[in-house]
Amino acid sequence: MNKEAAYWIALAHLPRWGHLKINNLIIKFYHEKKLSVEDFFQLTESDWKNQYGIEYKEIEDLKKAKSELANNAFLAESLNNEGYELIPITSPEYSKTLKENLKAAHAPALLYVKGNKQIMQEKSIAIVGSRNASDKSLEFTDNIAKLASKEYKVVVSGFAKGVDKQALDSAINYKGQSIIVLPQGIMTFGSGFKKYYKQIVDGDVLVLSTFFPKAPWKAELAMARNPIIYGLADEIYVAESSDKGGTWSGVVDGLRKNRKIYVRKPETNENTANNLLIQKGAIAVDFNGNPLIDYNPSFAEVNQLSLNEPIVNYENKILDLLKTGEYADKDIIKKLQLTWSEKKLRDYLKSKKEVETINKKPLRYTLKDSTIKQKLLFD
Repeated sequence: MNKEAAYWIALAHLPRWGHLKINNLIIKFYHEKKLSVEDFFQLTESDWKNQYGIEYKEIEDLKKAKSELANNAFLAESLNNEGYELIPITSPEYSKTLKENLKAAHAPALLYVKGNKQIMQEKSIAIVGSRNASDKSLEFTDNIAKLASKEYKVVVSGFAKGVDKQALDSAINYKGQSIIVLPQGIMTFGSGFKKYYKQIVDGDVLVLSTFFPKAPWKAELAMARNPIIYGLADEIYVAESSDKGGTWSGVVDGLRKNRKIYVRKPETNENTANNLLIQKGAIAVDFNGNPLIDYNPSFAEVNQLSLNEPIVNYENKILDLLKTGEYADKDIIKKLQLTWSEKKLRDYLKSKKEVETINKKPLRYTLKDSTIKQKLLFD
């Protein structure tokens, strides 16, 4: 197992590849060619080029990763000896919720965990919010964690100060289960493992990281962790958000992906961006997390934050249209009645790796064939 783990570590942390490129490669060698990750790395450079269409620069990346296998084998052995487990995206133990929510474009190829990994297969909620949250927000967090624990739902949190920490501690206090999603490598969480040793041993807490095991805490890792928190959750509750930072960007990203996100209705004169998120498509909820269907924030309640661009869930509509054929930018705007300019649409389409540009006059866009194959990861 340590040998196979070394290959997965090498593959999962290929520099500058990104989740989509790595997952597309896994689809090709594992699902289509029926090769193990070890078998793939044993192929020749000619095989990589001819069978997989891998270009020179990427071959150099794979050769460098292959040269580091001995170090990764020692690392895998250390992880194993210290009770950590590695779960690749091809494993049935990998979180189905994470796969479903993040898809091939964003799902990490490898999870590092310690604790009761079965927790990942249970119903789950994430409770997120500001580091410097108000007492009201922390009370809301405590109450939602209490209700979730009563319903045997796992509470997912990011181990940051404020709402994250409150969510974890409340879940533990109410005898529930929790997943801690780290903004660092799993081997650098020593003090946390000591603090939550009993809960981990009892099977109530799972610690999870997607980063290189020895990676220290960094601000960019904290931001990269947020989609994993949202991805591991069936339901997302926002206790409090400002109009910038990790919670804001996480909710905005979630709304773009058509996730249902529940936001606490703020009290009068509260200095939060909660109402603005509700105006953008999040669902207002009361103290017990019950949706407030008729709640509609007034302009005055969100006016101080109104300079932010509204989120319109165009992304899925555009990609769904491109599945059906080739379209010029004007056609897309007309068919979907977008409020975007042609330049904004072109910039968006160019940013999407799954979109293919067809050199005709005018330029046309469609989905690459490989995008359909990504579904293999989730069968």
